[in-house]
This record gives sequence, C-alpha cells and structure tokens, in this order.
Amino acid sequence: MEFKISKELIQQLEQLIDQKNDRELEALLNDMHHADIAEVLEELELNDAVYIFKVLDSEKTAEILLELEDDIREDILSQLSPKEIAEELDELETNDAADIIAELSPEKKEEVILELQDMEHAKDIVELLRYDEHTAGGLMHKELVKVNENWNVLTCVKEMRIQAENISRVHSIYVVDDEDRLLGRLSLKDLLTTSTKKPIREVYIRKLNSVKVDTEDVEVARIMQKYDLEAIPVVDEMGRLVGRITIDDIVDVIKEEADKDYQLAAGISQDVEADDSILELTRARLPWLVLALLGGFISVRVLEIFQSAMAEHFTLFFFMPLIAAMAGNVGVQSSAIIVQGLANNTISGSLFNRLVKEVSLTLLNGVILATILFAGSALLLDVPMIIGVVVSIALISVIIIASLIGTFIPILLDKFGIDPALATGPFITTSNDIFGILIYFSIAKLILGF
Repeated sequence: MEFKISKELIQQLEQLIDQKNDRELEALLNDMHHADIAEVLEELELNDAVYIFKVLDSEKTAEILLELEDDIREDILSQLSPKEIAEELDELETNDAADIIAELSPEKKEEVILELQDMEHAKDIVELLRYDEHTAGGLMHKELVKVNENWNVLTCVKEMRIQAENISRVHSIYVVDDEDRLLGRLSLKDLLTTSTKKPIREVYIRKLNSVKVDTEDVEVARIMQKYDLEAIPVVDEMGRLVGRITIDDIVDVIKEEADKDYQLAAGISQDVEADDSILELTRARLPWLVLALLGGFISVRVLEIFQSAMAEHFTLFFFMPLIAAMAGNVGVQSSAIIVQGLANNTISGSLFNRLVKEVSLTLLNGVILATILFAGSALLLDVPMIIGVVVSIALISVIIIASLIGTFIPILLDKFGIDPALATGPFITTSNDIFGILIYFSIAKLILGF
C-alpha cells in the first residue's frame, strides 16, 4: 500500500520532538521506508527535520539524504557538522557520497573529507570528484567485483566473497589482467559448473560493452538502453577498470534529459522547478516569450503589407488563424519526430532523402486536409469557390514548408552541437506563423490579383 502523509502523523512527530522522546520517535520512523521519511522531512520545519536526522541511525539517514529534494538536503547539511556529514557519507556508495560532497562549499568539502573514517572510501570519493558530473566518470561507482585472469575458480570465489561484502548488489563479475586492464566478464553459471582448479582465463567471456571515463552520460544511457544492460564497466585511457555504472544511475540521467527537453520544447531555457524563485522562473521563461513577441511584430508587419486585401477580400482574414495553427502543428509534429530520432540515434540516411520523405508525407496529408477544407468552406461556410481554392492551395504549401522547417532545423542545430529540442517549442511555432501568413497572402495575391 502506498504511503501517504497525514496531518495526524505530522502532529504526532512534532509532539514527540517537542517532548524530546527519542525512543518513540525512532521506533515510529524505523518501520518506515527511507523514501517515505524523506517526504515527511520535507513537510516539517527545518529544525524538526534536523532533530530527526540526528536521532536516527546513520545507516538510515544516509539513504534518506539521497531521496531529499536538493534544496531541503542543502538546508539540512548546513545544520550538520563536518563530522556528522562524514558519518552519513561513510554509509553510502562512492558515487552517491561524491554527489553530496559536490554540493558543499569548498571549505566544508575539505573538512568533511578529512573526517571520513574509511581512507580507501575517501580516496575513491576524491577521485570521483575530479570527473565532470555529466560523464561516465562522474556517474560511476567504485564498488565492484573483479577477478584476475590468472586465478583459478576456487581463488576467484574466495576473493569474490570478500569484495561483495561492501556492495549492495552484484550485477557482473569483471575479469582483469595484472595491470587491471579490463578483459571481459565472468558468468556465474560457468563459475558454478567449472572445476575449482580451472584458470579463469579459460572460462571468462571476452565480448563486453564498456565506456570510457570521459564518455557523456547521455551516450552511456544510449548504449545501456540499446544493449539492455543492468550495469556497464568504466575504463580509463589505458583500458584499466576503474568503476561501473548501474541502471538506477542511468534512469536518473534519462529523467533529467527528458525533463530538460520537455522544458526546452515549452520555451523554458533553464532547468527550473515550480518551487524556484520568481526571478529564476522569469529568467528561464522570458527569453522565449520575447522571441515570440518579436515574431508577433513581424507577423503584424507582414499583414500590413497585405492590408489592401482587407477591403477587397476580407473573407481571407477569417482563415488566417487556421493557416497559422496548421503550420505550427505540422512543424511541431515534424520536429518532435526528428528530435526523438536524434536523441535515440535512430536517424539514418542522407538529409536529402529525409527531406524528400517528409515532403511526400506532408503532401499526402496536405491534399487530404485541403480537400476537407475546400468541401467544408463551400458547404458549411458558404465561401466563394475561388476563396476556397486559394485557402486550399495555401494550406498545402504552408504545411509543406512547415514540415521542412520542422525537419531541417533540429538536424542543423544538432550538427552545430546545439540541443535540437530547442526546435520543438516557440522557435518552430513562431517561425511557422510568420512563413505561414506570408505564403498564405502571397498565394492569395497571385490568384486574386489584389
């Protein structure tokens, strides 16, 4: 049954904190999942949240830290001493500990590292802090199980038992040489069914996907998604095994990338959340709104050029919102498909062939839509036939141009190293509004001669 925070629970916790009844407080919270406790802490006053944090065991609170929202975690950590923070980090795997330390000020970061009890753990954390957070090195865990190719099966099993003590879940057993260079992986089935005296070099599987420490996180996600991997090893420039990345880390990357693309498509230029300050939200939204406003000014200027049509063929203006809307819709559809293909690395073939395919598809859709529009305007709106012809031809032309813009712009942005998700939002909508109106009235002028 899904956990839900109740008013009664919050009141009970606040009462126990006021009474400093640590025993009952601990008994109440110890039966709860750490993710649920994180939700509870976010509903409490900061002082109460910190009090609970100090009452619970570090093994529990370390997991809670990972579940907290960034700003809440930052507030709680600011109330803890370097020694108390170090106690939490000693309970976490290296990449999680490194992520939390990275959020601290330089001075406090150094103090916390000095307070870490496990020197090997501290060394691994410091190493991870050197990598960019958006690379494989910044994502990887240092905890893993590896065996030497020269060991026999019996030695291998003994060493695996020792290494596995500090790992929450063993995804793979990696095989290395004497220089720690990654050679392959070991199948648990082969290990269990092979003679204990047999050398590992005769048993291990040589075919293995891996990534380098400087591989971008989105590329790691693509590889793991393509080959359906639960974990992938990370090697340095010399091919030495230095860590592993697990599927839970990649899920976070995929979510962050999807959130970013969604915001870009909506015309939000920075990574923001609903609870951010008004100033931060304004900085994220305003640039694209200004672009849309400038596009609106250009559209008005285009209409001004064709103002003579108002007196002679005012019916044309009734169809203007329809033309603009269809241009925007088709452009967004085309760009969304291309952006998705670029993200998943499924775009293949030449740009010319891609454009020909998109034009053919849009031409078919355009003819069908124009036929429906022509019939509807004649039967339902009693529009003169010549106006129906103008609007229908303009509709076909506009959506073809819109589809070309929606296809070409994301590919062009991607080639210049710009996130193509930019092309699915106000950029496409605004540009297609301008081109749609211009093409519409140009065709009308050509046919009607105003």
